[in-house]
Amino acid sequence: MMLRAAGRRLLGVGGGDPAPAVAAAVAASRSRGYHERVVDHYNNPRNVGSLDKDDTDVGTGIVGAPACGDVMKLQIRVDEGSGRIVDARFKTFGCGSAIASSSVASEWVKGKQVEEVVAIKNTEIAKHLSLPPVKLHCSMLAEDAIKAAVKDYEAKKGKKMAKAEEQDTPCP
Repeated sequence: MMLRAAGRRLLGVGGGDPAPAVAAAVAASRSRGYHERVVDHYNNPRNVGSLDKDDTDVGTGIVGAPACGDVMKLQIRVDEGSGRIVDARFKTFGCGSAIASSSVASEWVKGKQVEEVVAIKNTEIAKHLSLPPVKLHCSMLAEDAIKAAVKDYEAKKGKKMAKAEEQDTPCP
């Protein structure tokens, strides 16, 4: 009953001026709002898309948080000669903080050596985006996605090297 009455006041139905209630709701949402970097990466995400997961120079990391439903896929393309990440793409199903964390991670890994990117910590992403404590799991997913993509790339690289060695071995 109280909820219905509050809704009517907000909508201006049944008398009473809704302006103070609307102003209070807007002020409350602003005080709990996201940092401008989160909003920027959410509204203008960088590197959205996919790479061919079957390419040997592409590593794919898919991670998720069952508690909140966020799922993140991060893919990296590595120049095999230099070991440098030349491209990164992501697709994320989740909240604005998860999308922003994925976008930042995809930007940060580009141009770096594979060994460097595994040192990127969720705390750095969270600090950059000024994530509130309740959204820290989003930056943790981004860190996990980076590590999973690198692990996948290294596994493919290992298989490729083993296959090359196998082909070089003379038959008895």
